[in-house]
Amino acid sequence: MNKRTLGRDLEVSEIGLGCMGMSQSYGPNPGSRQEMIAFIRAAVERGVTFFDTAEVYGPFINERLVGEALAPVRDQVVIATKFGFAFDDDGRQIGLSSRPEHIRQAVDGSLQRLGVEVIDLYYQHRVDPDVPIEDVAGAVKELLQAGKVRHFGMSEAAAGTIRRAHAVQPVTAVQSEYSLWWHRPEQEVLPVLAELGIGFVPYSPLGKGFLTGKVDEATAFDSTDIRASIPRFTPEARKANQALVDLLGAIARSKGATSAQIALAWLLAQHPWIVPIPGTRRLERLEENIGAADVELTTDDLERIDTAAAEIDIQGARYPDHLERMTGL
Repeated sequence: MNKRTLGRDLEVSEIGLGCMGMSQSYGPNPGSRQEMIAFIRAAVERGVTFFDTAEVYGPFINERLVGEALAPVRDQVVIATKFGFAFDDDGRQIGLSSRPEHIRQAVDGSLQRLGVEVIDLYYQHRVDPDVPIEDVAGAVKELLQAGKVRHFGMSEAAAGTIRRAHAVQPVTAVQSEYSLWWHRPEQEVLPVLAELGIGFVPYSPLGKGFLTGKVDEATAFDSTDIRASIPRFTPEARKANQALVDLLGAIARSKGATSAQIALAWLLAQHPWIVPIPGTRRLERLEENIGAADVELTTDDLERIDTAAAEIDIQGARYPDHLERMTGL
């Protein structure tokens, strides 16, 4: 797989792998822990070098999974993880915390769980409104100087916040939701990233599975599946939003590709410093996602997609209110 560069010098595969769903959020896991370890290693064998996790995934168990899976190939891969949440004595997530002393504790926990000496890319998972972003960036700067972290990242941060953090410690990458059905980063964030030379890592690039065409209004979600609580995934919203899937399907047929591949190829075509991290737990989906890098969309293709997508009014909020309030946008 070809490589892309985030920030000044963080080289990664042009499509990464989001690992959250191996531990939470998308219903019962189809594989055992050992099968997920084998799956992650299969991704490495197929050219994926960029793996995304976080302390809150599980919590904590996803970092252990990713660390064990990648231990034999540690020098070949880039591991990204995140800080920014507080936990009670039972390990339950209880709110945001990016106080410098908390960050120093969090990084040591992540290093231990991942079984690594340094974290390649360390994101602030969500902006903490109670802590000046300059203090957060300063704390991460100290971690870089101590050799515990190589690169600083931010997630779901607003353009002004990114600019302020970058002035203290250069930001290598910003991670936020971005796809054909969530364009908000185009308004303010992407222009700032282009100006400052910061990479962009879209999560949920396939609309939490909706853009693959494998989900429709009749799809039933398990109670442990986060989509069961998301307004955009009510049966009514799915029915209304089917027009976007139909558009992707029509273009996919003309290109000899799948809807998922068109959605990912569209992202790759936006800027050379964008690296999507679709999540999956199935080898056939992994190979399908990787194949998106070989799909070439012409200028006419992109104009057709953008023009048609602009006429589709996506229904439903992307998060319930309490989760949307935790973003910094």
